Amino acid sequence: MRRRWLGLLVLGVAVGVAPGAVTRVTLASSAAQGRPAAGSAESTHTTWYFYKVRWGHQDEFLNLFQKNHYPVLKAYQELGRYASIRTYVPTYHGDGRSDWTFAVELVERSTTQTLPPEPEMARKLFPDQATFRREERRRFEILDAHWDVPLNAIDFEKREMVPQ
Repeated sequence: MRRRWLGLLVLGVAVGVAPGAVTRVTLASSAAQGRPAAGSAESTHTTWYFYKVRWGHQDEFLNLFQKNHYPVLKAYQELGRYASIRTYVPTYHGDGRSDWTFAVELVERSTTQTLPPEPEMARKLFPDQATFRREERRRFEILDAHWDVPLNAIDFEKREMVPQ
């Protein structure tokens, strides 16, 4: 059952559909799919967001993430903030020292465009704010840990960070 659900999640992510989402994304161009046009010098910055979900709550967390947070990320992608959004689950679970059970990779475009803050975006997407807040609170209650890892590219030959 779990594999079938995860397969459906992956399929939903691949086509840009999230249950409960207000909008459906149509992926028609390479830019809409998060790839810069050929020859583009677009500047991006990648951050990985890791979540360690309490044992037995993985499906609940994925349901809440897909229903409430993923549509917000997709809305920002439509507005040009993110070049790509990718989600991951590990194939195996580890020994518990540094496990994660869900990860999100956000590739953010450098932009001067002013975008609405996340609470405002959530109000637009989810008119029933009481339910939204309750479900988001629950999503974080079932976590053991959450951490963000902004990545810095490095030119290994020169041993220096690449400006982004």
